Amino acid sequence: MSLDSELENIDDESKRISQLVRPARKRGANVLAVFRENKLAMVGVFILIAIVLFCFLGPLVYHTNQISTNLINANDPPGVGHPLGTDNVGYDELGRLMVGGQSSLEIGITAALLAGFFGVFWGAIAGFFGGIIESIMMRIVDALLAIPILFVLLLLAAIIKINQFNLTLVIAVFSWLVPARLIHGETKRIRTLEYVEAVKGMGGGAARSIFVHVIPNAIGTIVVNITFQVADAILALAALGYLGFGIPPPAANWGAMLSQGVTYLYAGEWWLIYPAGVMIILTVMAFNLIGDALRDAFDVRLQVR
Repeated sequence: MSLDSELENIDDESKRISQLVRPARKRGANVLAVFRENKLAMVGVFILIAIVLFCFLGPLVYHTNQISTNLINANDPPGVGHPLGTDNVGYDELGRLMVGGQSSLEIGITAALLAGFFGVFWGAIAGFFGGIIESIMMRIVDALLAIPILFVLLLLAAIIKINQFNLTLVIAVFSWLVPARLIHGETKRIRTLEYVEAVKGMGGGAARSIFVHVIPNAIGTIVVNITFQVADAILALAALGYLGFGIPPPAANWGAMLSQGVTYLYAGEWWLIYPAGVMIILTVMAFNLIGDALRDAFDVRLQVR
Protein backbone atom coordinates (compact mmCIF):
# COMPACT_ATOMS: atom_id res chain seq x y z
CA MET A 1 0.00 0.00 0.00
CA SER A 2 1.38 3.42 -0.98
CA LEU A 3 2.09 6.25 1.42
CA ASP A 4 -0.71 8.33 -0.13
CA SER A 5 -3.19 5.54 0.55
CA GLU A 6 -2.02 5.31 4.16
CA LEU A 7 -2.46 9.05 4.61
CA GLU A 8 -5.94 8.93 3.09
CA ASN A 9 -6.96 6.12 5.46
CA ILE A 10 -5.68 8.06 8.46
CA ASP A 11 -7.53 11.17 7.29
CA ASP A 12 -10.77 9.21 6.83
CA GLU A 13 -10.36 7.67 10.27
CA SER A 14 -9.80 11.08 11.85
CA LYS A 15 -12.94 12.46 10.19
CA ARG A 16 -14.95 9.48 11.42
CA ILE A 17 -13.72 9.99 14.97
CA SER A 18 -14.56 13.70 14.88
CA GLN A 19 -18.09 12.85 13.77
CA LEU A 20 -18.54 10.46 16.68
CA VAL A 21 -17.74 13.11 19.29
CA ARG A 22 -19.75 16.31 19.26
CA PRO A 23 -17.88 19.53 19.97
CA ALA A 24 -17.54 20.20 23.69
CA ARG A 25 -18.97 23.71 23.34
CA LYS A 26 -22.10 22.44 21.64
CA ARG A 27 -22.60 19.69 24.21
CA GLY A 28 -22.15 22.21 27.01
CA ALA A 29 -24.73 24.53 25.44
CA ASN A 30 -27.25 21.68 25.25
CA VAL A 31 -26.70 20.78 28.90
CA LEU A 32 -27.06 24.42 29.96
CA ALA A 33 -30.28 24.80 27.95
CA VAL A 34 -31.87 21.74 29.56
CA PHE A 35 -30.64 22.85 32.99
CA ARG A 36 -32.25 26.27 32.61
CA GLU A 37 -35.59 24.71 31.76
CA ASN A 38 -35.64 22.90 35.11
CA LYS A 39 -37.52 25.17 37.54
CA LEU A 40 -36.29 23.32 40.61
CA ALA A 41 -32.73 23.79 39.39
CA MET A 42 -33.28 27.54 39.18
CA VAL A 43 -34.68 27.47 42.70
CA GLY A 44 -31.55 25.64 43.87
CA VAL A 45 -29.28 28.15 42.11
CA PHE A 46 -31.18 31.08 43.61
CA ILE A 47 -30.99 29.60 47.13
CA LEU A 48 -27.27 28.86 46.76
CA ILE A 49 -26.47 32.36 45.47
CA ALA A 50 -28.48 33.89 48.33
CA ILE A 51 -26.62 31.77 50.89
CA VAL A 52 -23.20 32.63 49.43
CA LEU A 53 -24.05 36.36 49.43
CA PHE A 54 -25.40 36.11 52.97
CA CYS A 55 -22.29 34.36 54.30
CA PHE A 56 -19.55 36.24 52.47
CA LEU A 57 -21.00 39.68 51.78
CA GLY A 58 -23.27 39.85 54.81
CA PRO A 59 -20.45 40.55 57.32
CA LEU A 60 -19.39 43.54 55.20
CA VAL A 61 -22.82 45.09 55.77
CA TYR A 62 -23.77 43.72 59.20
CA HIS A 63 -20.75 44.24 61.46
CA THR A 64 -20.49 42.14 64.62
CA ASN A 65 -17.79 41.15 67.08
CA GLN A 66 -17.17 37.42 66.64
CA ILE A 67 -13.91 37.30 68.60
CA SER A 68 -14.52 38.75 72.07
CA THR A 69 -17.20 37.25 74.31
CA ASN A 70 -19.83 39.35 76.06
CA LEU A 71 -21.37 37.36 78.89
CA ILE A 72 -23.54 40.30 79.99
CA ASN A 73 -25.59 39.93 76.80
CA ALA A 74 -25.54 36.12 76.74
CA ASN A 75 -28.69 34.35 75.53
CA ASP A 76 -30.52 37.57 74.73
CA PRO A 77 -33.68 36.97 72.66
CA PRO A 78 -34.10 38.49 69.20
CA GLY A 79 -34.61 42.22 69.38
CA VAL A 80 -33.18 45.61 68.55
CA GLY A 81 -29.46 45.33 67.87
CA HIS A 82 -29.57 41.53 67.66
CA PRO A 83 -32.17 40.37 65.07
CA LEU A 84 -31.56 36.70 65.96
CA GLY A 85 -30.49 37.20 69.55
CA THR A 86 -27.18 36.16 71.09
CA ASP A 87 -25.67 32.80 72.04
CA ASN A 88 -24.45 31.50 75.40
CA VAL A 89 -21.30 33.64 75.38
CA GLY A 90 -22.80 36.79 73.91
CA TYR A 91 -21.96 36.42 70.23
CA ASP A 92 -24.52 37.93 67.89
CA GLU A 93 -26.35 34.94 66.41
CA LEU A 94 -26.95 36.47 62.98
CA GLY A 95 -23.27 37.36 62.62
CA ARG A 96 -22.37 33.92 63.93
CA LEU A 97 -24.56 32.38 61.27
CA MET A 98 -22.64 34.23 58.58
CA VAL A 99 -19.22 33.27 59.93
CA GLY A 100 -20.28 29.66 60.44
CA GLY A 101 -21.59 29.54 56.89
CA GLN A 102 -18.26 30.67 55.50
CA SER A 103 -16.35 27.79 57.08
CA SER A 104 -19.11 25.28 56.31
CA LEU A 105 -19.18 26.18 52.61
CA GLU A 106 -15.40 26.43 52.29
CA ILE A 107 -14.80 23.06 53.94
CA GLY A 108 -17.68 21.36 52.12
CA ILE A 109 -16.74 22.59 48.64
CA THR A 110 -12.99 22.07 49.07
CA ALA A 111 -13.42 18.57 50.50
CA ALA A 112 -15.79 17.63 47.67
CA LEU A 113 -13.38 18.92 45.00
CA LEU A 114 -10.40 17.09 46.54
CA ALA A 115 -12.39 13.89 46.86
CA GLY A 116 -13.79 14.25 43.36
CA PHE A 117 -10.44 14.80 41.65
CA PHE A 118 -8.71 11.95 43.46
CA GLY A 119 -11.67 9.61 42.97
CA VAL A 120 -11.83 10.43 39.25
CA PHE A 121 -8.16 9.61 38.68
CA TRP A 122 -8.35 6.44 40.78
CA GLY A 123 -11.48 5.14 39.07
CA ALA A 124 -10.33 6.13 35.57
CA ILE A 125 -6.97 4.36 35.93
CA ALA A 126 -8.56 1.23 37.38
CA GLY A 127 -11.30 1.09 34.74
CA PHE A 128 -9.03 1.80 31.78
CA PHE A 129 -6.26 -0.73 32.48
CA GLY A 130 -8.43 -3.50 33.92
CA GLY A 131 -6.91 -6.83 34.93
CA ILE A 132 -4.85 -7.14 38.10
CA ILE A 133 -4.51 -3.35 38.44
CA GLU A 134 -8.27 -2.94 38.44
CA SER A 135 -8.75 -5.80 40.90
CA ILE A 136 -6.27 -4.41 43.44
CA MET A 137 -7.42 -0.79 43.19
CA MET A 138 -11.13 -1.55 43.41
CA ARG A 139 -10.71 -4.06 46.26
CA ILE A 140 -9.10 -1.23 48.22
CA VAL A 141 -12.14 0.90 47.51
CA ASP A 142 -14.51 -1.90 48.53
CA ALA A 143 -12.61 -2.49 51.77
CA LEU A 144 -12.71 1.20 52.71
CA LEU A 145 -16.40 1.46 51.83
CA ALA A 146 -17.11 -1.34 54.29
CA ILE A 147 -15.82 0.78 57.18
CA PRO A 148 -18.40 3.00 58.97
CA ILE A 149 -17.38 6.43 57.71
CA LEU A 150 -18.73 8.47 60.63
CA PHE A 151 -16.80 6.30 63.09
CA VAL A 152 -13.56 6.84 61.16
CA LEU A 153 -14.19 10.57 60.89
CA LEU A 154 -14.71 10.79 64.64
CA LEU A 155 -11.55 8.75 65.25
CA LEU A 156 -9.45 10.93 62.97
CA ALA A 157 -10.95 14.11 64.40
CA ALA A 158 -10.05 12.92 67.90
CA ILE A 159 -6.45 12.13 66.92
CA ILE A 160 -5.44 15.17 64.88
CA LYS A 161 -5.53 18.84 65.80
CA ILE A 162 -8.85 20.34 64.75
CA ASN A 163 -8.66 23.27 62.35
CA GLN A 164 -10.26 24.12 59.02
CA PHE A 165 -7.49 22.59 56.91
CA ASN A 166 -7.42 19.31 58.86
CA LEU A 167 -11.21 19.02 58.91
CA THR A 168 -11.23 19.41 55.13
CA LEU A 169 -8.69 16.61 54.73
CA VAL A 170 -10.51 14.36 57.22
CA ILE A 171 -13.78 14.66 55.29
CA ALA A 172 -12.06 14.30 51.90
CA VAL A 173 -10.11 11.18 52.94
CA PHE A 174 -13.14 8.92 52.70
CA SER A 175 -15.33 10.97 50.37
CA TRP A 176 -13.40 9.94 47.23
CA LEU A 177 -14.60 6.33 47.34
CA VAL A 178 -18.02 6.87 45.76
CA PRO A 179 -16.75 8.97 42.81
CA ALA A 180 -14.01 6.39 42.28
CA ARG A 181 -16.59 3.61 41.84
CA LEU A 182 -18.78 5.75 39.58
CA ILE A 183 -15.92 6.78 37.29
CA HIS A 184 -14.59 3.22 37.28
CA GLY A 185 -17.85 1.98 35.80
CA GLU A 186 -18.08 4.90 33.38
CA THR A 187 -14.50 4.33 32.20
CA LYS A 188 -15.14 0.66 31.48
CA ARG A 189 -18.00 1.75 29.23
CA ILE A 190 -16.11 4.55 27.48
CA ARG A 191 -12.94 2.54 26.82
CA THR A 192 -14.90 0.20 24.51
CA LEU A 193 -16.24 3.01 22.30
CA GLU A 194 -15.00 3.33 18.74
CA TYR A 195 -13.06 6.56 19.06
CA VAL A 196 -11.10 5.28 22.09
CA GLU A 197 -10.29 2.06 20.26
CA ALA A 198 -9.25 4.13 17.24
CA VAL A 199 -6.90 6.22 19.39
CA LYS A 200 -5.28 3.03 20.68
CA GLY A 201 -4.96 1.73 17.12
CA MET A 202 -3.28 4.95 16.02
CA GLY A 203 -0.65 4.59 18.73
CA GLY A 204 -2.14 6.89 21.37
CA GLY A 205 -0.85 6.20 24.88
CA ALA A 206 -2.89 5.35 27.97
CA ALA A 207 -2.37 8.79 29.51
CA ARG A 208 -3.71 10.51 26.39
CA SER A 209 -6.71 8.18 26.23
CA ILE A 210 -7.56 8.76 29.90
CA PHE A 211 -7.07 12.51 30.12
CA VAL A 212 -8.16 13.53 26.62
CA HIS A 213 -10.96 11.07 25.90
CA VAL A 214 -12.16 9.13 28.95
CA ILE A 215 -12.35 11.80 31.65
CA PRO A 216 -13.77 14.58 29.39
CA ASN A 217 -16.52 12.22 28.21
CA ALA A 218 -17.34 11.31 31.82
CA ILE A 219 -17.60 14.97 32.80
CA GLY A 220 -21.34 14.70 33.32
CA THR A 221 -20.96 11.99 35.94
CA ILE A 222 -18.09 13.92 37.56
CA VAL A 223 -19.93 17.25 37.83
CA VAL A 224 -23.13 15.70 39.13
CA ASN A 225 -21.28 13.65 41.72
CA ILE A 226 -19.29 16.64 42.98
CA THR A 227 -22.50 18.58 43.65
CA PHE A 228 -23.80 15.70 45.75
CA GLN A 229 -20.40 15.38 47.42
CA VAL A 230 -20.60 19.00 48.55
CA ALA A 231 -23.95 18.34 50.21
CA ASP A 232 -22.61 15.18 51.86
CA ALA A 233 -19.47 17.00 53.05
CA ILE A 234 -21.55 19.78 54.63
CA LEU A 235 -23.68 17.18 56.40
CA ALA A 236 -20.55 15.35 57.60
CA LEU A 237 -19.10 18.62 58.89
CA ALA A 238 -22.38 19.39 60.64
CA ALA A 239 -22.35 15.93 62.24
CA LEU A 240 -18.78 16.38 63.46
CA GLY A 241 -19.57 19.83 64.79
CA TYR A 242 -22.70 18.56 66.50
CA LEU A 243 -20.66 15.82 68.21
CA GLY A 244 -18.12 18.36 69.45
CA PHE A 245 -15.41 18.00 66.78
CA GLY A 246 -16.01 21.28 65.00
CA ILE A 247 -13.59 24.17 64.57
CA PRO A 248 -12.62 25.55 68.01
CA PRO A 249 -13.97 28.98 69.03
CA PRO A 250 -13.93 31.79 68.11
CA ALA A 251 -14.33 30.11 64.71
CA ALA A 252 -17.70 28.53 64.05
CA ASN A 253 -19.64 26.23 61.79
CA TRP A 254 -23.32 25.44 61.60
CA GLY A 255 -22.93 21.99 63.15
CA ALA A 256 -21.20 23.37 66.23
CA MET A 257 -23.93 26.01 66.54
CA LEU A 258 -26.53 23.25 66.52
CA SER A 259 -24.65 21.35 69.22
CA GLN A 260 -24.46 24.40 71.47
CA GLY A 261 -28.08 25.33 70.83
CA VAL A 262 -29.53 21.95 71.79
CA THR A 263 -28.56 22.59 75.42
CA TYR A 264 -30.83 25.63 75.55
CA LEU A 265 -33.66 24.44 73.29
CA TYR A 266 -35.85 23.21 76.13
CA ALA A 267 -35.43 26.56 77.84
CA GLY A 268 -37.32 28.10 74.93
CA GLU A 269 -34.26 29.70 73.33
CA TRP A 270 -35.15 28.57 69.83
CA TRP A 271 -32.92 31.15 68.11
CA LEU A 272 -29.83 29.15 69.12
CA ILE A 273 -30.72 26.09 67.02
CA TYR A 274 -33.37 26.73 64.36
CA PRO A 275 -31.46 29.30 62.22
CA ALA A 276 -28.39 27.03 61.89
CA GLY A 277 -30.60 24.02 61.16
CA VAL A 278 -32.51 25.91 58.48
CA MET A 279 -29.26 27.05 56.84
CA ILE A 280 -27.93 23.47 56.71
CA ILE A 281 -31.20 22.21 55.23
CA LEU A 282 -31.36 24.98 52.62
CA THR A 283 -27.73 24.53 51.57
CA VAL A 284 -27.96 20.76 51.24
CA MET A 285 -31.29 21.08 49.42
CA ALA A 286 -29.83 23.62 46.97
CA PHE A 287 -26.89 21.40 46.05
CA ASN A 288 -29.15 18.36 45.71
CA LEU A 289 -31.56 20.24 43.43
CA ILE A 290 -28.68 21.43 41.28
CA GLY A 291 -27.18 17.92 41.20
CA ASP A 292 -30.51 16.34 40.18
CA ALA A 293 -30.99 18.90 37.43
CA LEU A 294 -27.45 18.42 36.10
CA ARG A 295 -27.93 14.66 36.05
CA ASP A 296 -31.15 15.04 34.06
CA ALA A 297 -29.50 17.52 31.70
CA PHE A 298 -26.57 15.24 30.97
CA ASP A 299 -28.93 12.27 30.53
CA VAL A 300 -30.94 14.19 27.92
CA ARG A 301 -27.73 15.21 26.14
CA LEU A 302 -26.62 11.59 25.95
CA GLN A 303 -29.99 10.51 24.56
CA VAL A 304 -29.92 13.04 21.72
CA ARG A 305 -26.24 12.60 20.99
